[in-house]
Amino acid sequence: MKPIALDAAGGDAMPQAGVAGAKAAAAAGVPVVLVGDETVLRAELSAQGVDLPVHHAPDTIRMEDHAADVRRRRESSVMRAMRLVKDGEASACVSVGHSGATMAAALFVLGRLGGVERPAILANIPTKAGFTALIDAGANADCRPSYLQQFAVMGSTYARLFYGLPEPSVGLISIGEEAEKGNGLTREAHKLLQTTPGIRFFGNVEGRDLLRGTTDVVVADGFTGNVMLKLAEGEAKVIFGWVRDALTSGVLTKLGAALVRPALRGVAARLDPSEYGAQPLLGVGGYAFIGHGSSDGKAVENALKTAQRAVTAELVPKLVAGLAALGPQPG
Repeated sequence: MKPIALDAAGGDAMPQAGVAGAKAAAAAGVPVVLVGDETVLRAELSAQGVDLPVHHAPDTIRMEDHAADVRRRRESSVMRAMRLVKDGEASACVSVGHSGATMAAALFVLGRLGGVERPAILANIPTKAGFTALIDAGANADCRPSYLQQFAVMGSTYARLFYGLPEPSVGLISIGEEAEKGNGLTREAHKLLQTTPGIRFFGNVEGRDLLRGTTDVVVADGFTGNVMLKLAEGEAKVIFGWVRDALTSGVLTKLGAALVRPALRGVAARLDPSEYGAQPLLGVGGYAFIGHGSSDGKAVENALKTAQRAVTAELVPKLVAGLAALGPQPG
């Protein structure tokens, strides 16, 4: 397997988190090449006592930069990392830097898969039933019904490979369970999904169904999906804060807190984004993963492991096969 190219310049905690995560991933058998300023990365590698390959990239797309800057800044770390994938020198690209720039670089360098009008971000949402794949989680604020149909096919393929489900169910996010509920987009998408080959369409689902795990895949436009994702993340933090305050409010509750702490740590781990590391950008002509800008070493390590798993499972060829059943798409 070719190494995974890690954009080790983008991100709030780079290069320290990048080197720490790559070190741990490499120890677990994941080949990694660090992409960024070689002088900076070599110094950090020496500081952490590890020797990993480095691909020099003199430029970095910062969080305050515009995503479209990647077109003219071809020597940036995210563009160099994507180019390694395109040229067959790396199997996948992982970036925890500017998410918009990562998407733009993936499109510009890797292009779209046949049958895909717009790539989408898939987010793994922990639920009562295990996990739900939420797609799109933020790549496309404005969508057409055909986009949602393609998201459903890609989300189903992902759920089969990563969740081990032979026939994952697909729900379309709306404001009611009835087919006629929702706006023009969801009503038209509902009609398409009813006859889409290769998926098991459940029907409309509502926001409350996401964490219940009513369906294995939840399809939404990127605006709605991103709002749902951020709401779920924020609510989890607030609720845990309430629990912490309640358990430390008195002597007796502090004693009780000591007893339940191991169980609460397990719950916290399920809700921690760093446990999953990065989310796949599905629909581009290669493997591209986007992580949180605040990712620490643990998150980077898990992102690299997730990328390796996707490559080993041949996710992209299987997406191509699933999309082919939809026939030619416009655009």
